[in-house]
Amino acid sequence: MKTLTRCAWANTNELFIPYHDVEWGVPAHNDCLLFEMLNLEGAQAGLSWLTILKKRAAYKKAFNNFDAKKIIKYTPLKQKQLLKNPGIVRNRLKVAAVIKNGRGFLQVQKEFGSFNSYIWGFVNNKPLSHKQSQTGIAISESLSKDLKKRGFTFVGPTIMYAFMQAVGLINDHSAECFRTKQITKSA
Repeated sequence: MKTLTRCAWANTNELFIPYHDVEWGVPAHNDCLLFEMLNLEGAQAGLSWLTILKKRAAYKKAFNNFDAKKIIKYTPLKQKQLLKNPGIVRNRLKVAAVIKNGRGFLQVQKEFGSFNSYIWGFVNNKPLSHKQSQTGIAISESLSKDLKKRGFTFVGPTIMYAFMQAVGLINDHSAECFRTKQITKSA
């Protein structure tokens, strides 16, 4: 049986392997998934991705599967309950950010028809390659600035670059990784 060559980081924890092999870097176009990943990347700020990945199912349950229409209706009581939920990162600013981002997300959908259209417009609807990482950095800065202007929080340039990697706006799999070729063929 042939062993797959993966990005080095994917082999550092058993939870990373299915995430890397199935999801990371694959072009995502579902608005709900894009909203989820935007908020999970924001929740990661100051933490490891492994911490967030372990809590992902709890996040989905706590935040109504990242249904922005439900999230924007959260009351102060609901926010207090979330801050007591051990399944998520109990940071007041990060919990509030999901609600605030929900409002921005719905506005973007209204303006652009979908969050997908808005996000993918930053890369002209075509994933960047690993060789275009400098362009990706510049785009992450523009994306961050535009999202902040629209009222989003926890969307700094570093977070946006990680988001771009996660949802396939940039294919940052290493050159020798088996996913590099698969994603390039399907893009």
